[in-house]
Amino acid sequence: MKNLFIALFLATTMPAFSQSNQALAQHYEAFYKQMKKQGDVRGVINALTHLNVLNPTEARKDTLAFFYSNSGQHVQAINLLGTEKDTKASDLAVEVKARSLKALNQPQLAVQQFDIMFSREADVYTAYDLVDLNLQIGKTVEAQTYIKYGLEHTTNEDMLPFYEANPPYQVPLKAAFKYQEGLLKYNEDKTNIDEAIKPIDESIVMAPNFKLAKQIRELLLNQKEAAEQQNPQTPTEDK
Repeated sequence: MKNLFIALFLATTMPAFSQSNQALAQHYEAFYKQMKKQGDVRGVINALTHLNVLNPTEARKDTLAFFYSNSGQHVQAINLLGTEKDTKASDLAVEVKARSLKALNQPQLAVQQFDIMFSREADVYTAYDLVDLNLQIGKTVEAQTYIKYGLEHTTNEDMLPFYEANPPYQVPLKAAFKYQEGLLKYNEDKTNIDEAIKPIDESIVMAPNFKLAKQIRELLLNQKEAAEQQNPQTPTEDK
């Protein structure tokens, strides 16, 4: 008798629960569209979170992570997607993980995602990110590969913004790759400052407004000068 009561209860409540879920999903679908129309990112995230609970899908989760990442909430995006190197993940999921992990200063994990991106669609901007990340983790051979690709495939129209200065500025992407080549040479041999400065000088010729390159050039020259003062060369005596 007890089992019969439970079965009858479930039979009468399940359809109502299903209808309630469907009504909620329709409500949040409409809410999501309205928030997108208004440009309300917080509202969009709220709507997608509810929809992801009511009817979870990979596409919905990826989209929610994208809005988190795009609004600077990188931790939340990574909490949704994880940090694993998943070659079967969607293009959107891989890009969100790459950008968020880079923003969270996790180059070792970020480089894996950028590798997937580059393998799916070789791109000079992705190559530049891969140079930057590989230099950070000491992988100079990999960095050299992407510098070579970038210098060979970058066009004169390709530009790269830099935000470390106020106001921000942009330089030709080829100049940015030459700057990275200088950093690579420095990482390979920190005692040969002149070899590191040569490509940096080339980058400044291509982009006279390249403030970061000028700052690094000055730091390298100061380092060279300090090293020379610590180890002055003994002049040879005339015989």
